[in-house]
Amino acid sequence: MLWKRYIQLTEAEWALRITKDELALRPVWHHTADRVKGHILVSFLAYAMWKTLAQWMQGGGLGDAPRPLVEDLARIKSGDVRLPTCGPDGRAGPSLRVRCVTTPDASQRVLLSRLGLRLPERLRYVEEIPSPEPADPVKM
Repeated sequence: MLWKRYIQLTEAEWALRITKDELALRPVWHHTADRVKGHILVSFLAYAMWKTLAQWMQGGGLGDAPRPLVEDLARIKSGDVRLPTCGPDGRAGPSLRVRCVTTPDASQRVLLSRLGLRLPERLRYVEEIPSPEPADPVKM
């Protein structure tokens, strides 16, 4: 019983370090109780997400060490493509911004498949960006 509690304590200490190591975040000196509570909350959420990912990986036969998975999948990027438009009169219209996702390589496809995930080719977020208006001449 004592050993089990000790292991739980070491896991709790490790959970507080997750934000420092795995998430590359560093806490600031906490001067108020609210900041301390906030840091504990973020650390707990990070730990819960980390453990959930480890269990998800076990279900997919990928072991239980999320760090290599996160590093491999971090190479998948998304980017914005801006497409200019023009009106019927030929003048510049608003630009469209479409968010696209890079195609995963072979190893990433295997990981995604094992986890039961499929990346979209394009995210549904589309936004019209107004074209800059010509400056009005200053009236005298």
